[in-house]
Amino acid sequence: MAVTALTQETVASLPAEVATPSYDRSGLTVGIVHFGVGGFHRAHQAMYLDRLMNEGKAHDWAICGVGLLPGDARMRDALTAQDGLYTLVLKHADGTREARVIGSITEYLFAPDDPEAVIERIADPAVRIVSLTVTEGGYNFLPVTGEFDAQAPAIQAELAPGAVPATVFGLVTEALCRRRDRGVPAITIMSCDNIQGNGDVARRSFTAFARLLDPELAAWIDETVAFPNSMVDRITPVTTDEDRADVAARFGVRDAWPVVCEPFTQWALEDRFAVGRPPFEEAGVQVVPDVEPYELMKLRLLNASHQALCYFGYLSGHRYVHEAATDAAIAAFLLDYMDIEATPTLRPVPGVDLDAYKRTLIERFSNPEVRDTVARLCAESSDRIPKWLLPVVREQLAGDGEVTRAAAVVASWARYAEGVDESGEPIAIVDRLKDQLTAVAKTQHSHPTAFLENRELFGDLVDDKRFVEPYLRTLDSLHERGARATVRDLAGRG
Repeated sequence: MAVTALTQETVASLPAEVATPSYDRSGLTVGIVHFGVGGFHRAHQAMYLDRLMNEGKAHDWAICGVGLLPGDARMRDALTAQDGLYTLVLKHADGTREARVIGSITEYLFAPDDPEAVIERIADPAVRIVSLTVTEGGYNFLPVTGEFDAQAPAIQAELAPGAVPATVFGLVTEALCRRRDRGVPAITIMSCDNIQGNGDVARRSFTAFARLLDPELAAWIDETVAFPNSMVDRITPVTTDEDRADVAARFGVRDAWPVVCEPFTQWALEDRFAVGRPPFEEAGVQVVPDVEPYELMKLRLLNASHQALCYFGYLSGHRYVHEAATDAAIAAFLLDYMDIEATPTLRPVPGVDLDAYKRTLIERFSNPEVRDTVARLCAESSDRIPKWLLPVVREQLAGDGEVTRAAAVVASWARYAEGVDESGEPIAIVDRLKDQLTAVAKTQHSHPTAFLENRELFGDLVDDKRFVEPYLRTLDSLHERGARATVRDLAGRG
């Protein structure tokens, strides 16, 4: 099969099995500026907008992507060379593939190259939404208190007199200041990150930063900028060279950075916008008055179950999520966690059968075609565990509920954080607190509660024997008997 480099000029000549934009991209105008153009954004929000555009809608809501970090230069180069186009490939469990070229991203700005261009793009009256997938750690709040970390080095640097904005807070706040001063309406800041109450978190972070610069501006932002909460869901593993080669061989498309994902997708979005929005509901988004039941379901069932799977899975020798999810003991452990510990903390979720949802999660995790890595789920645990799993622990403890399995998950993280697997091979830990966590974890053979004593991460859990006792039992079993035997016992399969 001939292979065609993906560009606006070549897109019409791609093979018929590759769906392509049916709309004239030259007629699109930017209405959304998005920070954090990674695989998830391109498999999710950008895909929903492309759906609308293919129906002749939302042509004034095209996306301008923004990169902040040095590593984002790669995305800049890939998307610029391809005129913003990329291939989205759905991987079905039976081995079939669906490919679509997404055209909703029409511009990409790399902030370190030209921060002024980013600021002015956000200040443009045509832009009405700034959206975010900046990861859980990108909101710069302290895990236990939830307060904005004003002492973070990047924030302190930005507060210095004459500093050029470099963070998402500095760039957006400066743009909002210009909009206010020019009489341009405020915008909506739409978080699409996996954080409970992500819109509320974004409001606190942005207004806290603005307050450090200009209290009057902070008050204006708090009064006029909308921060809707949302729940987003689609498993989107990191793109590999194998994926690139497969897209070329199977579909005849040379794409520098395609996106692969599972077929399932869900987005529940609060209908709270400052100056309009795309008709998201016409693309399958659940636009609802209250997103909390949906986000609690997703964070405490899917996301926390990913953490329940990943450390035990890695230590048991599994390197792909589908391998771990089809391990009978791990699957049983996940379902017990969801049924006995997580579900009691949830509210009713309108339109969702929770039992069916939980079964679907195991099926999704077990999809062998997605080839999501266990290591990806293990990354950035210090941002994920406090937001996804510990709220379940605290609610269960408050109601005298069970926490055995959640405590076991934390113990499995503590064992993983030692940085060496059960064969003595090093573990490549990815975490902003890697050095600190590994140093402490290596002391826990002689000091078993050392890991739990980090109160910035765990608060006062180390003081509650209802949590500490099952935690220590699991940690001891992991050290003495290994992960496979430990998880079999936890699942009642010992």
